[in-house]
Amino acid sequence: MQHSGKTIQEIIQMRKAGFTLGEITSKTRLKKSTIYHHIQSIPRSEILIQKIKEASRRTQKMMADKRRGKSVKTYAFAKPKKWTTDFVNLVAHFLFDGQINHAGCIYYNRSEKLRDVVIEHMKKILSVDDYKTYETFGGVKRIAYFNVEIGFFIKQKADELLIYILFAPKEHKLSFLRAFFDDEGCITCSKHKKYIRGYQHSLPILMIIKKLLLDFGIESKIDEKYFELYISRKDNLLKFKKYINFTPGLCVNGKRSNSIWKESLEKREILQRALKSY
Repeated sequence: MQHSGKTIQEIIQMRKAGFTLGEITSKTRLKKSTIYHHIQSIPRSEILIQKIKEASRRTQKMMADKRRGKSVKTYAFAKPKKWTTDFVNLVAHFLFDGQINHAGCIYYNRSEKLRDVVIEHMKKILSVDDYKTYETFGGVKRIAYFNVEIGFFIKQKADELLIYILFAPKEHKLSFLRAFFDDEGCITCSKHKKYIRGYQHSLPILMIIKKLLLDFGIESKIDEKYFELYISRKDNLLKFKKYINFTPGLCVNGKRSNSIWKESLEKREILQRALKSY
């Protein structure tokens, strides 16, 4: 099929003006292969490059939502601009015992008490009550919020929190520390060993925890080989109990084969026994 010189010139002008191949096809009703033959050598304008980037982002978001069975419509939820004690605690839980990615955010924990804390914070702070619960190997359960926009928001706030927390009010620092030790902490109490231990695969985060503990006069050591932080000595354990402690109802897993307690004792109770044994 032959096309007039005028039609070809219009195609070229539209391309130079930043029209995409799809837009030119829609306006001229010509085949894409025909149009492409005339525009392939024309450099892309800044307008066209921006259009292509925006289209790519929309496609990526649509595919991510489709994989999760979500609507591509904008998801409405609260986005607090100021940090509060509970907001610090919520984001910290996703940082320490969770996963934040492009599809949303997930929190893993055996403790129903801590899972309920995250669920309540999400509902109260972000107005989000749409989550799924899964049980993984070993009885550890996870609560998952599958939404691209929630994942993006929590990721932004997690990055911000790691900078903010070093200069935050003391009540925010304590909320951050409580989330860390609730999620990653355990306590050893035997005749010769009494210490609180916290694990975290990120050494920079362990350094932040160490600095925050010093703000409350609590000395600690980091084992860089095993990515662990230790708090020992009675004076440090007493300060830990006074300022941080473990959440009431948070227990060790007494059913584990290597459990020395053989019962699900509260971590607060074990800490108290450790202090009495000095």
